[in-house]
Amino acid sequence: MSELFSVFLHLLLFKLVAPVTFRHHRYDDLVRTLYKVHNECPQITRVYSVGRSVQGRHLYVLEISDYPGIHEPLEPEVKYVGNMHGNEVLGRELLLQLSEFLCEEFRNGNQRVVRLVQDTRIHILPSMNPDGYEVAAAQGPNSSGYLVGRNNANGVDLNRNFPDLNTYIYYNEKYGGPNHHLPLPDNWKSQVEPETQAVIQWMHSFNFVLSANLHGGAVVANYPYDKSLEHRVRGFRSTANSPTPDDKLFQKLAKVYSYAHGWMHQGWNCGDYFPDGITNGASWYSLSKGMQDFNYLHTNCFEITLELSCNKFPGQEELQREWLGNREALIQFLEQVHHGIKGMVLDENYNNLAGAVISVSGINHDVTSGDHGDYFRLLLPGTYIVTATAPGFDPETVSVTVGPGEPILVNFHLRRSVAPASPARRAPGGGRRPRPKAQPRAARKKETEAQPPRGPA
Repeated sequence: MSELFSVFLHLLLFKLVAPVTFRHHRYDDLVRTLYKVHNECPQITRVYSVGRSVQGRHLYVLEISDYPGIHEPLEPEVKYVGNMHGNEVLGRELLLQLSEFLCEEFRNGNQRVVRLVQDTRIHILPSMNPDGYEVAAAQGPNSSGYLVGRNNANGVDLNRNFPDLNTYIYYNEKYGGPNHHLPLPDNWKSQVEPETQAVIQWMHSFNFVLSANLHGGAVVANYPYDKSLEHRVRGFRSTANSPTPDDKLFQKLAKVYSYAHGWMHQGWNCGDYFPDGITNGASWYSLSKGMQDFNYLHTNCFEITLELSCNKFPGQEELQREWLGNREALIQFLEQVHHGIKGMVLDENYNNLAGAVISVSGINHDVTSGDHGDYFRLLLPGTYIVTATAPGFDPETVSVTVGPGEPILVNFHLRRSVAPASPARRAPGGGRRPRPKAQPRAARKKETEAQPPRGPA
């Protein structure tokens, strides 16, 4: 009965869209589809490339926003990434459907979609591994080659290819050290594939707040950490729960998707059982150098991994059912970026302060303000002590109560630190040092002009 009510509610929220052809899209078809959406909704879309694959295919992104190409302060950035494993294709098709759906519903005046587009900057990367997809597509959905096309053209699994920052965070948690924005090794570019490098540089270019990575082969919403503290025990994979400092928040994000999905929340799927349709990644199996842990440890972005189908390459006849099962979940997940707190970090002259650190007492994971001085901190409902700090400024601390609805606006105005006055120097024998004789005005002026300015540039 509850499922019937859920379907009825979804139909109320969204008018049925015009008939769509549900089919698989090869690379050229994917590119045409993205530009078709852009041509139909040029005022709210932009197509751009974050880089190229090993074989030279563009990693195209469709941006959906009321001001495409522009970051509006206090408007959060969200991303979806599909087809990281080339043979896991459902996410690729769902993201193309989502792109068309958002465009069409915006044009139809669907107020929920209009509000989402006006308040959110959405980035959709349908395929992170276009080379692998072409290999998988060439053999077709009914082939027995289960792993064919999974890796990129160099034979590398892209979800085992990001710099391993978990080792550092586990050390820092035990012995002390940074709890966010862990630095990359100097030679990181030589250690990763072109697709991985492109996505990392993409993460550096936008202050992403929320993300989901779409996979296949199971039906479950997977949240960090993916790598267990003891990655291997006597040669076997460790499967110990490895929570982040934001574990309850990640569980909530995963449950939002699972319960909005047509059947994920039931738990029994593909021969596996996951309570509520969610799992901590490492408690399922430990995975090193994955993308979702990297997002959390290197950027401000909270990412989960969505396993969406038992069949990695479902037949075309299954695509419409899968779209209807995922559509509401894809929208609800995007809406989760509008929770917690957000605001501006400014100095006493109302200049934006980029890179200011936002700390929440009791949660050992900080975020930072972006280039425009705005910050976003996803939080569950509750009362929090929040502190903003920046080098050369006095910290500011506030208490804030977060509700279940829209994010609370919390701005910080930091004042420059005043260096303590140095004690008067004493001359030998205990007396004050005599002041130096005054210089002629011309000499004083010449000395002043020769000295570099003091204070921050």
